Amino acid sequence: MDALVSALYGIPIVGLLFQLGGYLIAVLPSIAPGILQAATPIAFAALCGVMCERAGVVNIGIEGIMITAAFVGWYTGVLLAPLMGSVDLGLFGANLALVIGLIVALLSGVVISALHAWLSISVRADQIISGTIINIAAFGLTGYLNNLISKTSPNGAGSFSQFRPPREVLDLPIVGWIIGMFLNQGPIAMSVIVIVVVFQVLLFRSRWGLRSRAVGEHPRAAETVGIDVIRVRYRNVLLGGVFAALGGAYLSMEATNSFQQGMTTGRGFIGLAAMIVGRWSPVGAFGAALLFSSSTALGNSIKFSLPSGDLGTILGSLPDQFYDALPYLVTIVILAGVVGRSIPPAADGQPYEREATT
Repeated sequence: MDALVSALYGIPIVGLLFQLGGYLIAVLPSIAPGILQAATPIAFAALCGVMCERAGVVNIGIEGIMITAAFVGWYTGVLLAPLMGSVDLGLFGANLALVIGLIVALLSGVVISALHAWLSISVRADQIISGTIINIAAFGLTGYLNNLISKTSPNGAGSFSQFRPPREVLDLPIVGWIIGMFLNQGPIAMSVIVIVVVFQVLLFRSRWGLRSRAVGEHPRAAETVGIDVIRVRYRNVLLGGVFAALGGAYLSMEATNSFQQGMTTGRGFIGLAAMIVGRWSPVGAFGAALLFSSSTALGNSIKFSLPSGDLGTILGSLPDQFYDALPYLVTIVILAGVVGRSIPPAADGQPYEREATT
């Protein structure tokens, strides 16, 4: 067997692919939790996009919603921690200030989404421009406020801790590492799995989902059968804001316990790409987010543990900046391959105006 493996590895070019496959199989169990952690903010951004665009509203302001929620949630914890202390509530290392910070972060996402909904649906402004304004304003305002606040080096309310599954479960053959991938997480990362499943069922197996999809495909026909198009679009955009805010709160309240300027680093836009690759379905978007985040986890693994042989020599010669850029390169390559084959809802991005009553 070893001789066969050596022979396969010795084949030019093809041997490198076999080496890469063997390396992936070897490191996958250890990097699996990191894959879901990297995928969580991207998945929430993608779910926000699905929620909005299934109702016919384009939302490229997801990045702005995420950075706003990350800042607001963290700073709420900064303000409340001295008043409420850091008494552990007994679940995921949470304290009251941290929980309130998460709630306020979600509310901030709803507020920003309400602005986008008003501009896009009621004012019927260009939805791309509306989202762009939100992104620019959010990055500028949070960056300015962070510069003011960071001068005092405040302590936050902490961060949510990970759940630790029993060792016996993690040691199960074949499935142990898969269970660990989904359970060895904090509450926000674990919630994305539940939300994806529930969202998928509701979108394609409920009256609400049918109405949302009808509004996104043919709003005029939906109006004729009694569906309030404006109300459905507002509701979906506001719910999408909750998803995007969860992704932002994850970055500053679970992945870390601090806020850094621009800490979303394009995850909102990658989430939109995941939405397109996933064909505007929650499960597909989540799968695409896992695919994109795998490149992040793999890049980090290569930095600290190079594979052996010629593959290790080649990968070791690449600069660290290449692995930092790898998720974005993978996103571009995959997105270029699906553009034209992923068809958005027919009324996506089209303002709707009710017919005047006579």
